[in-house]
Amino acid sequence: MRVCTVVVRWEPGRPLWLAAVRDERTARPFDDPDAWWPDRPDVIGGRDRVAGGSWCVSDVSAGTSALVLNRPQRPVAEPGAASRGVLPLLALEHGARWPAHVERAGMASFALLLATPAALTLWTYDGTSLSEDELPSGTHMVTSGGGEDGKAARYLAGFTAGRSTDDWRALFLGHRPQDDPAALVVRHETSEWVYATVFAQVFSSAPGTLRLTYSRTPWLDGTWTSTTRTASPR
Repeated sequence: MRVCTVVVRWEPGRPLWLAAVRDERTARPFDDPDAWWPDRPDVIGGRDRVAGGSWCVSDVSAGTSALVLNRPQRPVAEPGAASRGVLPLLALEHGARWPAHVERAGMASFALLLATPAALTLWTYDGTSLSEDELPSGTHMVTSGGGEDGKAARYLAGFTAGRSTDDWRALFLGHRPQDDPAALVVRHETSEWVYATVFAQVFSSAPGTLRLTYSRTPWLDGTWTSTTRTASPR
């Protein structure tokens, strides 16, 4: 199965807006966004309890955010290969130089998005080669590929028209999970497991301040939690 959808609005000199949906096996445990990395108190993100990494992290002080999505070309990593969950943390630490700090051989395929005040960059790894693209100003949707690419035709216009991150959050409300890869929130059941939307978050970010709202059931209005984080004193 593929994982996650990201919508990002990036313009130089303005706060970053970002919506991220995590689709995963429902039995895989994870923690809600917080400062889970003691040596980096300004890094806020959800934490995967299995591999220890994250799918989305933000550096409050720098106003940067990084996210990883699965891609279909190599869905399973080779034994001993690095987890994709390390990539957002590496991108925050090293910026565009992150590829020099991880051994990609054997890793499962991925897309990695890094948003900084100066640039919006997307890397895509197909299991063999890594490509890099600078994205222009505007509102963009990135999915995990395949049937999920149909989400842009259904939902991107609504995000583009949104005038606040509250408008973005409202786009999730009432969208009950569907067994459809192009749905905004999904639920697929097999005889062995359930794969579904388990988390969504919407935030605005600028250097020094992160305004975040999130939910494990984003189609239900009363389940969203809001928090504001400011940079730690130096």
